[in-house]
Amino acid sequence: MRTKLSSFDFKMPEDLIAEYPSTERDESRLMVVHKESGKIEHKVFKDILDYYDEGDTFIRNNTKVFPARLFGEKEKTGAKIEVFLLRELNKEAKLWDVLVDPARKIRVGNKLFFSDADGNVDLTAEVIDNTTSRGRTIRFIYEGDEEAFRGLLRKLGNTPLPQYITRESEPSDVDRYQTVYAKELGAVAAPTAGLHFSKTLLKKMEIKGISFAEVTLHVGLGTFRSIDVEDLSKHKMDAEYINILQEAADTVNAAKKANKRVCAVGTTSMRTIESAISAKRLLKPMEGWTNLFVYPPYEFSIADSLITNFHVPKSSLIIMVSAFAGEELIREAYQEAIKEKYRFYSYGDAMLII
Repeated sequence: MRTKLSSFDFKMPEDLIAEYPSTERDESRLMVVHKESGKIEHKVFKDILDYYDEGDTFIRNNTKVFPARLFGEKEKTGAKIEVFLLRELNKEAKLWDVLVDPARKIRVGNKLFFSDADGNVDLTAEVIDNTTSRGRTIRFIYEGDEEAFRGLLRKLGNTPLPQYITRESEPSDVDRYQTVYAKELGAVAAPTAGLHFSKTLLKKMEIKGISFAEVTLHVGLGTFRSIDVEDLSKHKMDAEYINILQEAADTVNAAKKANKRVCAVGTTSMRTIESAISAKRLLKPMEGWTNLFVYPPYEFSIADSLITNFHVPKSSLIIMVSAFAGEELIREAYQEAIKEKYRFYSYGDAMLII
């Protein structure tokens, strides 16, 4: 029987979309969903400590968001444009895949100028190809060294908040739209389940004897791209870069062999580990690209629990969560979240499926 996209639709009250994060990272609300019994509990995120013991392992995505949104002007006309950096294609040639807005005004051959706060042009790019309706390939024209070029991108770039957050990015977003353990630069969106962890909570978990394994998945816009086919078997995910080191694989596999609990922090961590399963159904080291699309029915191999946020209807994220916990239970949990006025999406509250 085919799994249908329409099965993952629900009416989302717009007033529940979180425009800002909770005041303290670990004090967002936490819905605890028990897979076996169907029981639902309402907690605070730092209560997650009560559900895990010594030897249990959390798998977290250490990707770091870079300031991917640039605002500039088009040559000659001076028209205001926005460029969203998606993926670096060639470091030496400074080629990038980007999204542009307004797309109809940005054509192959156009030069784009990016200025600092005083209006001085710091960086120029040339559009060299079309990729999709809003997609372009651009080449930055810059003669300085690589470190100086990266510094310019950081200086000119803005925090790439998701489109459903309607406000402009603010200085506080530089810190809050980033996990406290982020270190591998390369994502255009944060692995949002990890935003709830504070340094204090992580220290308490370490004291309790809980282990951490870090993996990397550089989140791209493909994770959030709308699915336009009703038959999910026909959907193709955009590829995203992943890296799992031997040390992380050893930590996870030791926990599994000891029958300890293994928790994936977020759908990106889950997608990463499910892309690197050995013949013995253990985690193996891997560096490369994954286009894995997880949808029901699906047999998970590594993690037995999952931390996640509340996601957009009909997204690949809610579909994966439903594959993990069961479609009916997640439907019930989301109805409960709306009734109890949980905050949704990237800056919203969390769910623990255990």
